[in-house]
Amino acid sequence: MSLNKYEVFNSIVTLGSMSKAAEALNLSHSAVSHTISSLESELGFPLLTRSRSGVVPTSNGEHLLPFIREILHNNELLKKEVAAINGLEIGTVRIGSFTSVSSQWLPGIFAQFYRYHPFIDVELSDGNYDEIENWIESGRVDFGFVSLPTTKTYEVLPLKKDRLLFILPPGHPLAQKSRLNFDDIAKEEFIMPQWGSYDDLGRILRKNGVNLRKKYEVTEGRAILSMVNKGLGISILPEMLLANNTEDICTIYLDQSYYRKIGIAAYSLKNCSPAVKKFIACTKSWLNNHSLLDFK
Repeated sequence: MSLNKYEVFNSIVTLGSMSKAAEALNLSHSAVSHTISSLESELGFPLLTRSRSGVVPTSNGEHLLPFIREILHNNELLKKEVAAINGLEIGTVRIGSFTSVSSQWLPGIFAQFYRYHPFIDVELSDGNYDEIENWIESGRVDFGFVSLPTTKTYEVLPLKKDRLLFILPPGHPLAQKSRLNFDDIAKEEFIMPQWGSYDDLGRILRKNGVNLRKKYEVTEGRAILSMVNKGLGISILPEMLLANNTEDICTIYLDQSYYRKIGIAAYSLKNCSPAVKKFIACTKSWLNNHSLLDFK
């Protein structure tokens, strides 16, 4: 049995879709389907079945999955050892990230990383907080950029305090103030951010016993900015999300310093691969060089 067949099976289970696995592996859908059929014939039983949530492993497939993943992991370790013997530095870093980090940090971090480690590949998956934690759980990514604390138990590395700001439409009566508190907005119609386990704001509201007049719950940051611009309500968003904003809005600091804490989460930062450790070190170096690292 070839490692290629194991890799195809693992990708399908991880992504929950043959078409997504084909895209990730740069194969045709028919090639992926043929590979799985061949593997099932060799083993003598089905490995996959369809459900409402997508393609999932059968009970036998679920039983074999950890063994197959261990084989693939050991094969990666073998390749790295061979490369080390030959004086090369190779590997793959699989990262989960959300929009603010992907657009504002990672281009600069990637450029610095490839300058010193040109033979290490980086795979990036963009998602919301829930998706990133699920990818860490399933092994799809080596680590993820997340908002701390996480909903599951991981090893974490805090990086940045991203300050929260009030977002108001232009001309709003409160826009003249230099600072606002929750009492100031008690009667305002509020647009509540709702993406993944986005609970940074929710924790603050519960801690202060605040009940806002929630008119909308919106998952997309750009949509919130547009709605505020049109006068449909006010909101509170992290400062990083506003970096490339083109909407005409007013931003005002809260009277206390509230923020979301951005960090890195993984099952084990100590036991991650050398390539992953190099990327995390590069991330901290790049943030520090740009005065963005709040946790040394």
